[in-house]
Amino acid sequence: MLFIFFPPVFPLNLRFLRSCHGCLAVSCLLFVACNAPPVPLDDIVVEKTFTPEKCDRAVQQGDFVRYHYNGMFPDGKKFDSSYDRGTTYNVFVGRGQLIAGMDKALVGMCVNERSLVKIPPELAYGKNGYGDIIPPDSILHFDVLMLDIWNPEDKVQIQTYYKPEKCGRAVEVSDYVRYHYNGTLLDGTLFDSRTYDTYVGIGWLIAGMDQGLLGMCVGEKRIITMPPSLGYGEHGDGSDIPAQASLVFDVVLLDLHNPKDEITVEVQSLPDSCPRKSKEGDFMRYHYNGTLLDGTFFDSSYSRNRTYDTYIGKGYVIAGMDQGLLGVCVGERRRITIPPHLAYGEEGTGTKIPGSAVLVFEVLIIDFHNPSDTVQITKEKPEQCGYTTKRGDFVKYHYNASLLDGTYIDSSHRYGKTYDVVLGAGQVIPGMEQGLMEMCVGEKRKLVVPPHLGYGERGVDGEVPGSAVLVFDIELFGVEEGLPEGYMFVWNEDVSPDLFKEMDRNKDLEVDPTEFSDYIQQQVNEGRGRLAPGFDPHRIIDSMYHNQDRNKDGKITEEEFKLKAEEAVAHDEL
Repeated sequence: MLFIFFPPVFPLNLRFLRSCHGCLAVSCLLFVACNAPPVPLDDIVVEKTFTPEKCDRAVQQGDFVRYHYNGMFPDGKKFDSSYDRGTTYNVFVGRGQLIAGMDKALVGMCVNERSLVKIPPELAYGKNGYGDIIPPDSILHFDVLMLDIWNPEDKVQIQTYYKPEKCGRAVEVSDYVRYHYNGTLLDGTLFDSRTYDTYVGIGWLIAGMDQGLLGMCVGEKRIITMPPSLGYGEHGDGSDIPAQASLVFDVVLLDLHNPKDEITVEVQSLPDSCPRKSKEGDFMRYHYNGTLLDGTFFDSSYSRNRTYDTYIGKGYVIAGMDQGLLGVCVGERRRITIPPHLAYGEEGTGTKIPGSAVLVFEVLIIDFHNPSDTVQITKEKPEQCGYTTKRGDFVKYHYNASLLDGTYIDSSHRYGKTYDVVLGAGQVIPGMEQGLMEMCVGEKRKLVVPPHLGYGERGVDGEVPGSAVLVFDIELFGVEEGLPEGYMFVWNEDVSPDLFKEMDRNKDLEVDPTEFSDYIQQQVNEGRGRLAPGFDPHRIIDSMYHNQDRNKDGKITEEEFKLKAEEAVAHDEL
């Protein structure tokens, strides 16, 4: 606490005291003593009323400062205030632009420090005072709040407080960046906060930010401090940034690319074998996770529990993905990084993908095929191979079925019996029919079946995805030779010339369904005839009967039967 003794202005006059009466005399004495001016100080007195915890920089001679103040006389009467004018006082320190006491008092102050400065007259306005505002020989008190400090020699200051472990690329001149920032004055006053997209180093930014962003990695966080000469200079921005203000930007870099960039592909894993690589025009099924360059998630096929299926190289997907999916193997994992001009451009998608965003896709290739593909057959024949399968044959085989990436679908072994079909009868998918042709009993094959010869675009609900390439491991266990194409029954020996009479058991000159069925069954049982294998014999016989019953009256006459016999004269069938 500063104690100041205030002596009387002049020696006491006894005659003057005698002219005062009683308490009036005492009152006069007290009045003179109370209004006596203070004794001038020898030097300034600085009382710190608030000191910030951190002081990165203190005022030195030659610095430029911005501060607020209230100017008062010792009795508390205010004579001036920067607050009343609504603007800070901006001035160089130590260049004689201030009264000597203030020039001296400001040295050593920190930003956000507050001090009460007491200045004697000889270091203020002296014996002359200042017009009608400051009387001569006045002690002046200033309540000072320091807001900003810089020096004409200052450059951009960069403090990196977070840097990612991996930095594949740093900002260079002419790069286009997307970053988030909080902008404050040196005293911490916030003036702006947002995400900003711009080119770096070509004059689209204030000079200090152009410099401060260079060398940053995506995900890096920096404090960029710049003097007003590299910020908004002598005039500020006209609204939130005052003139001659130092600026502090807390920046995190979100995105980075150059207009000349192409896609980058990082192969993360390859399958042990790769018999085929994708090419333009292939149809592909793949899974992906999509993120922005800073790792922000925007989409995933996994979350939808289904692959993304598309043609590649045909413009069905963004250009960068079209390029990134060429030359891949089934089972390969890739990271594809795509600049915005090969993705969603300046506009983005309007929702999850911002404008001018670099995209990163983690891709797993499930399968691909080409519309021109046929069934791929790998054969493993037994040492002896006699009869080979053909259309119409009834075959028995075991199979294991999977997708191209190895995902299990089905197996005949789990049913404990072979799968039995007639070749050429449409009982299996076309690719399987092709794969079963010309096989020997005991032969093993691997079939790769494209979807247009499998289950097509729709697949099988819950079992086979749409547009899926299928892989079958098959083994032929048995074959029964079929009939010639178009035949459901053939004779093994010459046909009886009295065929109609033999069928007409009751001799009513008509053959009813029972007579017909019993007769055919008898020929089969006795080995004189043969039905097409693999079909329901009752349905075959019923079909044969209806073919003979030309007038559809439920019975066959000799005239109808003869007509059929005449048509089939070249065939060993009815």
